[in-house]
Amino acid sequence: MRTLTSVLGNSQRLDGGAMFGNAPKVMWEGWIPPDDKNRIPLACRCLLVRDGDRNVLLETGIGAFFEPTLRDRYGVVEERHVLIESLAAAGVTPEQIDVIVLSHLHFDHAGGALSAFAPGQPERLVFPNAHYVVGKEAWERALSPHARDRASFIPGLTQLIEATGRLELVAGDRSTTLGDGYQFHRSAGHTPGLLLTEVAMPAGPVVFAADLIPGKAWVHLPITMGYDRYPELLIDEKAALLGDLIERRGRLFFTHDPQIAMGTVAKDAKGRFHVIDEKPTLDRAS
Repeated sequence: MRTLTSVLGNSQRLDGGAMFGNAPKVMWEGWIPPDDKNRIPLACRCLLVRDGDRNVLLETGIGAFFEPTLRDRYGVVEERHVLIESLAAAGVTPEQIDVIVLSHLHFDHAGGALSAFAPGQPERLVFPNAHYVVGKEAWERALSPHARDRASFIPGLTQLIEATGRLELVAGDRSTTLGDGYQFHRSAGHTPGLLLTEVAMPAGPVVFAADLIPGKAWVHLPITMGYDRYPELLIDEKAALLGDLIERRGRLFFTHDPQIAMGTVAKDAKGRFHVIDEKPTLDRAS
């Protein structure tokens, strides 16, 4: 039996204008109100898939690896490693995570794989038995980033993951490590080789939307982030995915939405995409 549990990692507060690209503040502040520094709250939510005797973790969030100055710069709220606490509350230890799937290697999606910052201590991986599944193109981007997103990657993380001997680089839409019941949608609008994991479930497929659709507000087609590499391409990719999920009664899992973990894709009378049946959390959902 396969079940889904949402697990929170460390949260962030980031500039709302950057998160909503060219959308005017008068529009987006009604969706997610900013603080006095123009920052909006963002989750770094991960998805725990209990799949028979395996525990599969989709992403690890931002974690707590930043030293204090950088933690403040990037708006990381908590000093402690929240993901480890959330997994413990779900009854899972780091040693029990069998597979970690990283949609890409930007620090707010992969940093939780690292230990919390401790002065004078080197960074280490905190999931000692996990196999890692990463898109080949996303991995290559992390090895040779562009000047535009170089600061989004964690120095040394690829070496630590590769040294485990348990890395699978995926070039197609399936993973040998994951096996049946999982497939990937690939996107390049946010970053090259972004992998969106689709999990087959009895009630309909669930897609981990990563940074293609970071939250409920971004389901609206024209809304993109200032961090996106090719916004027009991203909109086309988003339209294709949402149209496909409409046909299959698919659901989206949101990593960055501050309130909503999952929703079912729908279309209103004017043909605009939105989500219904919103779930703030998942606890062994099917």
